This record gives sequence, C-alpha cells and structure tokens, in this order.
Amino acid sequence: MADISAIFFILLIIGIAFPAMLTAWWLLFPSLISRAQTRVDKTPMQTFWMGLAIVIAVTIPIVILLALPFGPAKFFGWVLLAASLALSSIGSAGIAAHLGARLTSQSSLSPLNGFIRGSVILELAAFFPVLGWFFIWPLMLITAFGATGFALLNWMPREKTLRVSEIVPTQA
Repeated sequence: MADISAIFFILLIIGIAFPAMLTAWWLLFPSLISRAQTRVDKTPMQTFWMGLAIVIAVTIPIVILLALPFGPAKFFGWVLLAASLALSSIGSAGIAAHLGARLTSQSSLSPLNGFIRGSVILELAAFFPVLGWFFIWPLMLITAFGATGFALLNWMPREKTLRVSEIVPTQA
C-alpha cells in the first residue's frame, strides 16, 4: 500500500510541477518563449523536422557515453540527457503558450490563465494512456526540441511578402 501511495504522490507532484516550471520559463524569459511560440504557430512542420535533427544529434553522444564502461562517461551521459530535456522545456513552454493563445482568443481568459491551462492540457494529453504515451508525447517532445533550437538560435520565420499583382488587382 505504501508503494502505491508513493507512486501516486510522485505523479501528483510531477503533475503540479510541470505547469509551474513552464509558467516560470514563460515569466522569466518572455522573448525566448515568444520566439518558440511563433515557430510552433507559423512553421510547425519545420519545427518538427528541426527537432528530429536535434534529437538524433543529441541521442548519439548520449547513447555512446552511457554505453562506455567508464563511470565519469556515464555521469556525463546522464548530465547531457538531463540538460537536453531541461532545455526542451523551453519549447514545451512555447507549445503551451501557443495552446494558451488559442484558448485566450476563443474566450475571455487572461494570458496567464490561458498559458497555465495550455500547459495543463499539454501535460494531460501526454499522460493519456497509450495514445498520449506513444504518439502525442514523442511528437510534442520532438517539436519542443525544434522550437527550443529555433528560439535559442533566434531564427524567426520569414514574413510572407506580397507581390504587386496580389495587392493591386489587374484589369482585364
């Protein structure tokens, strides 16, 4: 019975801590999260592919370091894994901000209220059995890595330029 209680309370603490961590990122680094949100909003497929490239680039050294039979190498492998997941939370905050902005536009929520609801929606979608674990969570994690990469590199999507023929209709 104590094991079940421990597991329940660990999941409860994580469930409360994740939206709080994303909210802290959003409040501490608003421009960084705004860049990640813009990338998720404007170019979701490019963000996903950038995230996939980053995940592959980070996974290879982590697997190599963890496979080595040398204690400090394993330690650095775990540090690299923890650091990469911590940095991916910037992209997760961007995804939560995107969800929050969509919620705010459809109702009379404040931006903070919308962001917190967006982060809770993101978390609960990932906790959903089977579908969330194997489909939603990996896709969101890869997209979060891509949004983090774009936000840290300050690569913003290009603005669409209108051609003169689109602005002034031609007369036939």
